Amino acid sequence: MKPSVSLSVATLLFVAAGMPLAAQARQPVVLTLGQAARLAAEQSGGVAVARTRVAQSEARALQRRGALIPDLAAGVAQSERTLNSATFGFSFANPVTGQPLLRPDGELIGPVPTVDLRYRVQAPLVDLGRFASWRAAQAATGAVSAEVEVQADAAAAVAAAVYVRAARADAQVEARVADSVLAADLLRIARDQLAAGVGIALDVTRAQSQLAAVRAQLIVARNERDRTVLELKRATGLPLDGRLTLGDSLAGLPREDGAVLRAMTADEPALAASVREALSGRADLRALGAQERAQREAARAIRWERTPQLGLVVDHGVLGRNWERLLPTYSWGVQLSVGLFDGFRREARLEEQVALARETDTRLRDLREQGALEVRAALLDLASAAEQLDAVQERLALAEQEVQQARDRFEAGVAGNGDVIAALLSLNQARTLRIDALAAYQQARVNRSKAIGSIRQLQ
Repeated sequence: MKPSVSLSVATLLFVAAGMPLAAQARQPVVLTLGQAARLAAEQSGGVAVARTRVAQSEARALQRRGALIPDLAAGVAQSERTLNSATFGFSFANPVTGQPLLRPDGELIGPVPTVDLRYRVQAPLVDLGRFASWRAAQAATGAVSAEVEVQADAAAAVAAAVYVRAARADAQVEARVADSVLAADLLRIARDQLAAGVGIALDVTRAQSQLAAVRAQLIVARNERDRTVLELKRATGLPLDGRLTLGDSLAGLPREDGAVLRAMTADEPALAASVREALSGRADLRALGAQERAQREAARAIRWERTPQLGLVVDHGVLGRNWERLLPTYSWGVQLSVGLFDGFRREARLEEQVALARETDTRLRDLREQGALEVRAALLDLASAAEQLDAVQERLALAEQEVQQARDRFEAGVAGNGDVIAALLSLNQARTLRIDALAAYQQARVNRSKAIGSIRQLQ
């Protein structure tokens, strides 16, 4: 990204997020096509939601890592208890008399007060299953992070498409304004000729009717422009009550030569190489590939659960009947455990993960084919739109020439304004066709950038 573009996007973010609404009302935001795409990729709702999912996945990975770290617990207990001597299962006898010290059918002992201060450390020494589970959680986080890029590209594509529609609506307003000026000028000439006695009232009526029709079209065009500007604000995350100005006109956006584009699509080896290179930049392919790797890591973690686990337990503290005399006590041990049989639950979980990985691999192959189709179709559409634009440019020039010739004849009084009205209708249609062709070409540019994964580099 160029420094000037980065600065512009940063300025837009500051304007949208930090400035008061009153300041925004005084300073309208000027947005270009590329800036709209990048701004939507930064602050659209879908991207924000995807980022929260990354935070959730990172937290899950931390939980898995926590299982590899020793647990430390401490506690203080003060209690009393009573016991039934018969529950001991043994009895003590007096060594002199031979009589039992405790009643054979049991007697109450206590209450016995107890004070216990203790800490306990439990640490896994070797647990390959938990380690593999942590690695799988990290891979899952990578897959979720890649999904952020997918959402960003999708938001950028939506914003770019809305921008093209807004630019088209703006161009429609300009065209209808030009038509209105021409129709008003025609009405003035008809009235002047009628006043000079060289015209007829029918010419004035025709001119008035044409002006009314153009004004109705202008009202519709202005409403469409205002609606698309609102949609553009929503797509880019800008305040709906702020002022937004399009920095690019529909005719001022970059264009490519139609013949060059057509030659590119006709060269199959070069096209195939371009398609393969283009697919490497698509975020959705990278995200699906990361998801497949995460699923395979999860399957590997389940396999590692079969390995033995070696753990250490240390329990140390002081124990006594009262606080005046507490004696240290401890216990420690090393434990080796092996899961021998769990009712085939582990095998079922493994089969599920392997099936998920196979499904994702199938989806990945299908997405590559779909991506190749989209790239080829986008190039074909772009070449066709460029050639169509050249054709309507010629028609517009001829329509303007027709209007000028008909107007000259009308002003010279050698013909009525019926020919001029017909020429105006043709010019109106030619301008609309040119605007539609320009919009189709720019939308084809957006589609190509989306297909090759470079929508956020759009200019």
